[in-house]
Amino acid sequence: MPRAERERQMLDAAVRVFGERGYRAASMDEIAELAGVSKPLVYLYLNSKEELFTACIRREARALIAAVRAGVRPDVPADRQLWEGLTAFFAHTAERPDGWAVLHSQARSGGEPFVAEVGVARAEIVAFVTSLIADAAGEAHQEPGPAEREVAGLAQALVGAAEALAGWANADPAVSAKEAATTMMNFAWSGLGNLMEGRRWPPRRA
Repeated sequence: MPRAERERQMLDAAVRVFGERGYRAASMDEIAELAGVSKPLVYLYLNSKEELFTACIRREARALIAAVRAGVRPDVPADRQLWEGLTAFFAHTAERPDGWAVLHSQARSGGEPFVAEVGVARAEIVAFVTSLIADAAGEAHQEPGPAEREVAGLAQALVGAAEALAGWANADPAVSAKEAATTMMNFAWSGLGNLMEGRRWPPRRA
């Protein structure tokens, strides 16, 4: 079997075990058995449990970012772009629940350097969402529009809320990716729409 295919099998098994058990409780023996290889072969390919977990984080982060970017068409209005990005995000996290668990919960509870690895991926997603919100502000043609710092804060809030909502959606099989995205849009877009039209909290005092 080609090395790349063998390594993919190992990472698939590792993501499943790490996603279910977490970094500390996961067993290299269990990962090797699930992958159908010997434990020495896992160490030969990926050196250590820490490097294996890091490789899982990086692979799942790349897949998530690629899915979100691919889901957004650049030639549609800003609200549609946000809708498409959210739908792609929730569809991906639902299709790969173990991968999402590795990124969202297991890596963050594993300490450094895993937290830093997730932080790099999250920063890329936040930057992408920041650009979507900035484009929405440009489409609204409101003066003055939201400041750069405000846009960055909105992106952080939106990504954080989507992460929490993905955890909720994955815990309930009845919640579809479309329903989760709709919930997020109802929560976020109404507020963003008001902001783009110059309506900010607090309202004018009586």
